[in-house]
Amino acid sequence: MKVKLLKFTHDPEKTCATAARLCYSASGIDEISEKFTEEKIKALLDKVISSGHHSVLEHVSFTFGVEGVSRALLAQLTRHRIASFSVQSQRYVKFENDIEFIIPQTIQKDENLLKKYNDFLKNTEKLYKEYLEAGIPAEDARYVLPNASATKIIITMNARELRHFFALRCCNRAQWEIREMACRMLNFVKKEAPVLFSDAGPDCLRHGCNESFPCGAPWKKK
Repeated sequence: MKVKLLKFTHDPEKTCATAARLCYSASGIDEISEKFTEEKIKALLDKVISSGHHSVLEHVSFTFGVEGVSRALLAQLTRHRIASFSVQSQRYVKFENDIEFIIPQTIQKDENLLKKYNDFLKNTEKLYKEYLEAGIPAEDARYVLPNASATKIIITMNARELRHFFALRCCNRAQWEIREMACRMLNFVKKEAPVLFSDAGPDCLRHGCNESFPCGAPWKKK
């Protein structure tokens, strides 16, 4: 898996702080922005986040490039609707060379099951290529490709949605692949906007576990 932060809103924390101050100030935007120090920005954003006034966090966004993740991950990711996704198409892209597949660690640990998994994927890849060679359109040949097929995605989310995304997908109960991706994304944004994401992560770290089947970590009790 490869995760990279491609781009983000310039000076994200000052942008959010300016938006928050504007709501309750008679001053102009330039005047508000010029008066901010790092200490004032942190104090205001801490107050904004703790009070739940999260709409101002929507003014900044972060764009990630992700490669080497499965279509199984993609199905989960696109449930987060307040985001933008651009995905490598199986309809228009013909995978005529080796197809990349994702192998879960649980399968890798069992030599017998791993061989069956790899044999299945080899047969699937062979059949897919036979369809292409026979003139079957890629959009139809792709029907034989499994959830294990790797894909590439560009993801853009605003800071508010990212906090929600991290709350759900950094949780130990989240599926392992999307959890790994979410945790890597969180590490990137914490470096660029440490105040905005200082408490970001699974809900249990802030107000206790809300999962029906908790992971059992001692700090996750309500």
